[in-house]
Amino acid sequence: MNLANKKVMIIGFARSGVGAAQLLCSQNAIVTINDIKPKKDFEKEIKMLEEYQITYVFGEKADDYVKEQDLIVVSPGVPTNLSFFELAKKLEIKVIGEMELGYLYTKCPITAITGTNGKTTTTALVGAIYNKSGRKTHIAGNIGDSLAACALDTKQEDLMSLEVSSFQLETIDQFKPRIATIINITPDHLDRHKTMREYTKIKSKIFMNQNENDYSVINYDEKRIRKITRNLNSNIFYFSKKSNIKNGVSIKKEKIVFCKKGQEDIEIMRPEEIRISGKHNLENALSAICMTIIMGIEPSIIRHTLATFEGVEHRLVFVEEVKGRRFINDSKGTNTASTICAIESMNMPTVIILGGYDKNVEFDDLAESMTDKIKAVVVLGQTSKKIANALLKSKYGAIHYAQDFESAVYRAYELSKPGYNILLSPACASYDMFKDFEERGHAFKKIVYELKESNQ
Repeated sequence: MNLANKKVMIIGFARSGVGAAQLLCSQNAIVTINDIKPKKDFEKEIKMLEEYQITYVFGEKADDYVKEQDLIVVSPGVPTNLSFFELAKKLEIKVIGEMELGYLYTKCPITAITGTNGKTTTTALVGAIYNKSGRKTHIAGNIGDSLAACALDTKQEDLMSLEVSSFQLETIDQFKPRIATIINITPDHLDRHKTMREYTKIKSKIFMNQNENDYSVINYDEKRIRKITRNLNSNIFYFSKKSNIKNGVSIKKEKIVFCKKGQEDIEIMRPEEIRISGKHNLENALSAICMTIIMGIEPSIIRHTLATFEGVEHRLVFVEEVKGRRFINDSKGTNTASTICAIESMNMPTVIILGGYDKNVEFDDLAESMTDKIKAVVVLGQTSKKIANALLKSKYGAIHYAQDFESAVYRAYELSKPGYNILLSPACASYDMFKDFEERGHAFKKIVYELKESNQ
């Protein structure tokens, strides 16, 4: 794609917008960045781009600027139902996503990972395995750099582990990973995608451009995923926690084994030897094993990485102990399925903090998952009443409201006793209070450290 002297507008700033701008400017495009938010919200991002000649348009809709452009690049957070999409279509101006832009300049094979839960952990795990193999590895997408930001740094001999969201998949065109997986699909982002059918359809786009030279890794245990991937053009491998798989990864005689038709089975390790614990992490590990073996990584490297990999920040990470209470940061628990996994992993009495931005999902399954280990729930944010009503409906009554995030943490501490866990796993996005789950997790840790200091 020749972008020299082409007028390109980036719609949606933040991290993806910065990466897209850096790539476009390096190609001598004439770049405009638009965001409906005010300029003061982007001081850090503007500073990162101060070496480039860029026109900024803040606090305005993009519509009035579309007709002047040769290309429009949208960040993942920009909804595809905004009026400028239709206007660009009428004017025959191409609209692509930031990930699509990055893909067009990426030289190395991509291992693309999506799913409702576990994609960050799996992306980091695959990246760690690739790194251990000695090849230069790029970890990008929703984790690490945006694809556009690192695309120009890639070489053919490199490897890439890419976390892909449904928002990014909405705007792909030519994006074609060498290996792609959907780890799982549960209700999420229905405020944007409206129905599970549409959400599932968008997730399946990760496979749409693959051919006989590519590989699709499918969760055999999820019928919904098996159904939407029946007619793929790629080479299909499966992973399963429950069934013996003839082409892929499963558990046989208490060992994780990779099988391929016509070849001898490859034993990897026992499930209990995997450093990151929990049923959900076993699923993540099985998919990672399958993908990295397909990419030719030695089993010994995979085994060593799985035995030493400690997980990712903000996903069931111990923060600190304060007067016998263990604070656990699971800010990445942004949907009910993820938080249910966190609840199931609690082996001590626990006070859980729930609530945040409303993604138009129901909380009945979360309410039904409350074990006898959950001694109290603190709810806050847009979804507080919705969660409380679901809990009451399921006959769970130890519900406490908090007005803001800090008071929620302090209330959870007051409700706990020595020997308790205090778990932040909101089951919701953070946008009603924070920029993202990372900012929420850092805020949680800061409050916990201050609490410990005040109790010394």
